[in-house]
Amino acid sequence: MKPLLKGLVIAAVHVGLVASLGAKLLYDRATRPRVWALAAPYDPNLPIRGRYVSLQVVVEPRDIQETKPGPASRPPQPVTLRIEGGRLVAEADPRQRGYDPSDLHVQFVQRRGEKLAVLDKRVAFFIPEHIADPSFRPPEDELWVEVTIPKKGPPRPIRLGVKKGDSPLVPLELR
Repeated sequence: MKPLLKGLVIAAVHVGLVASLGAKLLYDRATRPRVWALAAPYDPNLPIRGRYVSLQVVVEPRDIQETKPGPASRPPQPVTLRIEGGRLVAEADPRQRGYDPSDLHVQFVQRRGEKLAVLDKRVAFFIPEHIADPSFRPPEDELWVEVTIPKKGPPRPIRLGVKKGDSPLVPLELR
């Protein structure tokens, strides 16, 4: 086989792999449930940063006990996600098999004097270069993220929105 033909075969295999991943993500977006969830912006404080916003997705915990640090602490419970009444709910996984770092877990954090239940897996929302960081908002604005809920793994962000007080949620135009 000639080197040019080998290179074309390898390129075709790579394109097929990337296209199949893209097709799976588009299929999930079309068929899996989606919901708007409150987002808590998180600064990873890394020396190398891309043009993305790192978000902690806020959930409504059900049957989840807060783990307290200390010698008698137990590992966090794995959770499953579902949508109930237009809200993202995290429930304790009934198939508990011990601690697995690849599972989703809920953490309780303090933000602006309020205790929030957030997923331990942060999600990255990529933004264009010419757009200001949408996570820097006035205190009265809440940042929301529309997410797809896959069968397994963390939610996948679709778009961001802002809610000011009691006004309706307004999706951000980030193009």
